[in-house]
Amino acid sequence: MNLQFIHDNKGNTTGVFIPIEEWQSLKDKYADLDIEEANQPDELSDWEKKLIDERLKDYFENPTDVRDIHETIRDIEKTL
Repeated sequence: MNLQFIHDNKGNTTGVFIPIEEWQSLKDKYADLDIEEANQPDELSDWEKKLIDERLKDYFENPTDVRDIHETIRDIEKTL
């Protein structure tokens, strides 16, 4: 199996990428995976949509009130 591991900036494994062909093979072998996949939501929940709308509205009303992403990440990393 050709898995690709996903790591955070500290080298901790945070996820696994499985190529689609291998995922299909696993679903054929383990029927429960199909059920689990079917239970995943296809779209955002109402509260997620509302939050995004609020944040976009705030951004468009205050386009200069933003921070540089790299600066923000550095500040977060300092607290970890």
